[in-house]
Amino acid sequence: MRFMVIVKATADSEAGVMPSEELLAAMGRYNEELVEAGVMLAGEGLQPSSKGARVRFAGSQRTVIDGPFAETKELIAGFWIFRVASLAECIEWVKRCPNPMPGDSEIEIRQIFEAEDFGEEFTPELREQEDRIRARIGIEN
Repeated sequence: MRFMVIVKATADSEAGVMPSEELLAAMGRYNEELVEAGVMLAGEGLQPSSKGARVRFAGSQRTVIDGPFAETKELIAGFWIFRVASLAECIEWVKRCPNPMPGDSEIEIRQIFEAEDFGEEFTPELREQEDRIRARIGIEN
């Protein structure tokens, strides 16, 4: 099973406050543990929403909204992709994470869809297309 582990933004992360050397070192150690255990597939921090944009869809219309975005509690400051056997195992790994922010923070865990989750609608042709795309970008099935 794969999970996206989402570090929620805070007022500090949205203001561009960079992590301390101590936090960077602790995160580096944690990431090394994840890699050594074969859990971490990817992980990155994100720039504040002031450097981003959103594209709103309404039928065939597209509207671009430049950051920053008001609701900090709805924003993401970083993420990991974990491969583990269960949600419970993912939770145990996240509980070992250093606090990613100087103050209170929150990490959300969301399971990533696998091909089997889509049922009959995911035809053999669509599966082949997905496999080709994944092979081209270097992602394992």
